[in-house]
Amino acid sequence: MFLSAVLFSIGGLCVKMIPWSAFSINGIRSLISVLILLVYAKASHHRLRFNWLILGGALCTFITNLFFSMATKMTTAANAIVLEFTMPVFIILFSWIIYRRKPGKLDTVTCILVFAGIICFFVDGLSAGNIPGNIIGLISGMTYAGMFMINGHKKGDALSSVIIGQSISVIAGLPFYFGETDFSVTPVVYILLLGVLQTGIAYIFFCQGITRTGPVAAALVSGIEPILNPVWVAVVSGEMISPVSVAGAAVVIAAVVAYNIIRAKYPAVQDGVVPKSG
Repeated sequence: MFLSAVLFSIGGLCVKMIPWSAFSINGIRSLISVLILLVYAKASHHRLRFNWLILGGALCTFITNLFFSMATKMTTAANAIVLEFTMPVFIILFSWIIYRRKPGKLDTVTCILVFAGIICFFVDGLSAGNIPGNIIGLISGMTYAGMFMINGHKKGDALSSVIIGQSISVIAGLPFYFGETDFSVTPVVYILLLGVLQTGIAYIFFCQGITRTGPVAAALVSGIEPILNPVWVAVVSGEMISPVSVAGAAVVIAAVVAYNIIRAKYPAVQDGVVPKSG
């Protein structure tokens, strides 16, 4: 789980360092990762499935990956990854709207804190001109929630959805590949890192790790990605974020990680009240 989180975290850096369109980046990295995941599915004897629910998961995968690449191009890497990290809040909201599951106190407090953090990004974006990128990043958080909700259904299949979704990314990128002109060492190396490590091998590590890791540990490890993502970008490309965005990111990450830990450690928690031990 730790290795998968670290590999996922290099996404922002790689996208920033490739001077191609988001469609080209997402399509070519998906082509590489699909080949790796197909080999993994064959080796693990995982039978790929297809139904309308899996197709829905695939479309959410496609939109999430594409919009993350677009947001990273249009705003800071920190904004893009943290806005995508708002996924649990949208799961709460969608569950309320679709399944009429009224959010408890813990859910409500988490939503308030996360949206307070999001406001920091948009206030900062008004002066930096990052509002369109921030909106796209927020949408990627919504579709990321859709991925989790669909893949968690008994008729869903995460690996099938990922492979189909990334195949859609390859097809969607076709009109853009031939418009790219820079195939120097830098973009080629970073697109290989994206395809092989950041999506292909990272997904394999995740699939292996999630079955061997407790829910609390998994929740903690998930917070590594949005922290490391902007660090790699700052170190290599020098992109920095404002104090307002730093504050927003801290609120979002802390709220989401705390929410995941509490819900994982106390599955029976209702209305935000944690049972007393002993």
